[in-house]
Amino acid sequence: MADMKINVNAVWNGGVTGNGTLKTENLDTKIAIPTSLGGSGNGANPKEVLVSSVTTCYTATLTFVLESRKLPVVELTVNSEANISDNEFKITHYPHIVLSADATEEQIQSAQRATEAADKGCEVGNLLKKADVKIEIQGKVSSK
Repeated sequence: MADMKINVNAVWNGGVTGNGTLKTENLDTKIAIPTSLGGSGNGANPKEVLVSSVTTCYTATLTFVLESRKLPVVELTVNSEANISDNEFKITHYPHIVLSADATEEQIQSAQRATEAADKGCEVGNLLKKADVKIEIQGKVSSK
């Protein structure tokens, strides 16, 4: 992994029921404590930011894998769902890859395998797995 420096600035106003902003070079979002914990809920909570981070990493890694395989991708979407309890933190990614109408069966299979390869290559996901977060992939590949 290449050396990287990331600067994050968080500004908070108003105590537990307040909210704040989280800013980086390319991110500017509202943050808040969830209402279930007595907060305002008027912004992304820390777990949403964490799941967003791993989804971004997975999506970028999948994009790289698909492009390196020279697959005819028309559209890529990734929806992620986190289930968090006292006993488990589990994230499921639901990538949907749409290939061009003339995609071969071999290309479709390669795209399906890419969904798993991206999981193995996602550095943020790998860090979370070391903290016992379960990450699953339920990919779908179609053509149009």
